[in-house]
Amino acid sequence: MALESQMVELGTPAPDFTLPSVEGELVSLGSFATAPGLLVVFLSNHCPYVRHIEKTFGAVTAELRAEGLATVAIASNDIQNYPDDDAEHLREQAQRAGFTFPYLLDESQEVAKAFHAACTPDLFLYDADRRLAYRGEFDAARPGNDLPCDGASLRSAWSHLSSGGLVPEPHAPSIGCGIKWRPGNEPRFTLG
Repeated sequence: MALESQMVELGTPAPDFTLPSVEGELVSLGSFATAPGLLVVFLSNHCPYVRHIEKTFGAVTAELRAEGLATVAIASNDIQNYPDDDAEHLREQAQRAGFTFPYLLDESQEVAKAFHAACTPDLFLYDADRRLAYRGEFDAARPGNDLPCDGASLRSAWSHLSSGGLVPEPHAPSIGCGIKWRPGNEPRFTLG
């Protein structure tokens, strides 16, 4: 069942995290301290919404990296019940999609809860002070629609942010597969 992102309040500080990457090194929020912008994206390997955008997502984030935007992906799905989202399969996905950013494993699912992540993909764009500037979709492309997969929404958000402006609202929520919570570990929050 498709879910929408929770649309966390703009200006919210980025939650701190320290997680292992699929390559085995620890990566934290502080690892990106010098970047003028940080995109935190919740992804998975098995979700058709992610699969639909993954190659373009890899290309667009590499392009925006040259403009100063750091990206980190976090996988929070229950790997016991969704083994396609384990480290080995995420490494394969990163290679297939051309990801050039760290891909982290949130096995406790506490980081997803801290960010109020709801679906994959779920994007959170932070400014230099790590305040939320944009949350929502990568672009309007979805499996089964004929809209271009071009990263237009993220590109526009980063263009506004990197030029010192605010990202104008409304922000379209991301739509994707719900995060696969471990039984009994479902979040207890709801937003507007």
